Amino acid sequence: MIHFADEKMQKIPVFESEKYFCDLYCLKPGQDQRIHTHADSDKIYFVLEGRGTFHIAGEERELGTGQSVIARPNEVHGVRNASGGNLVLLVFMTPRP
Repeated sequence: MIHFADEKMQKIPVFESEKYFCDLYCLKPGQDQRIHTHADSDKIYFVLEGRGTFHIAGEERELGTGQSVIARPNEVHGVRNASGGNLVLLVFMTPRP
C-alpha cells in the first residue's frame, strides 16, 4: 500500500465513510503538503515512519515515528519532509470536508 513518487507526495486512501476518511501520505525527502485549512474538520497526523516538520496554527514542530498532532477546524496546517529519509503518515479527517 505504501507508495512513493518523485514528482509529489502520494495520498493513498485506506478507508472512508460519510463521517471521516483515513489516508496514507507518503513523502520523499523534500516533498510537502502545502499549508491550507479546513473550516469544519479536524485532521490528525500520525507518523508511521520517518520524521516530518508539521505546521499547525502558525507553529512548526518536528515529529517522528509514533508521534501525532491534530489540526483543529480553521487552523492552518501542512507537513514537509525536510529529513533525508522517507516519511509515511496515517491521516484521519472528520467530518469529511
